Amino acid sequence: MDLLTPVLIGIGLSMDCFAVSLAVGSTTMSRLSRNGLILALFFGGFQTGMLVAGWAAGISVIGYISAYDHWIAFILLLVVGGKMIREGMQGEDLEPQSSFRIIPLVALSLATSIDALAVGVGFGVLRSAVLVPALIIGTTCGTISFAGVMLGGQLEDLLGNRMEIAGGLILILIGVKILSEHLIF
Repeated sequence: MDLLTPVLIGIGLSMDCFAVSLAVGSTTMSRLSRNGLILALFFGGFQTGMLVAGWAAGISVIGYISAYDHWIAFILLLVVGGKMIREGMQGEDLEPQSSFRIIPLVALSLATSIDALAVGVGFGVLRSAVLVPALIIGTTCGTISFAGVMLGGQLEDLLGNRMEIAGGLILILIGVKILSEHLIF
């Protein structure tokens, strides 16, 4: 797998995290760097972990579905991307937590990384290597989350749910790319 694909997947998966980070940044005006770093570590770490967990689940079923693996990856990315677009259009935002306690951070991290689990299943059924892409995706998510906190107050009104829509479109386009590569060759 090239390096651009996991970066693009990371950008797509990071849109929920970015939206939450913008909200957190706009509500916690003090210690933005510290809060941004904490959120980046949690969000990036959970994206990485959930992707690897999904990959492991996908690998375990590969013998049964290898003839259809590209279709499964396409459908998973289409569903996840479509869900992100729908939520972006409906305005379903996760509420920011006013404090940085462990339980709210874990809950937000899980809520924003569920999509990575589905993408990881796609990696598994395609028998793709997972460690380097998962680290790239987690790092991309952490970086975007940190930037979201730092930009919170300035950009929240301007971008809002459009970032989640863009992320969903990116995931769908990656699914189309995977499907076209397997159907053409």
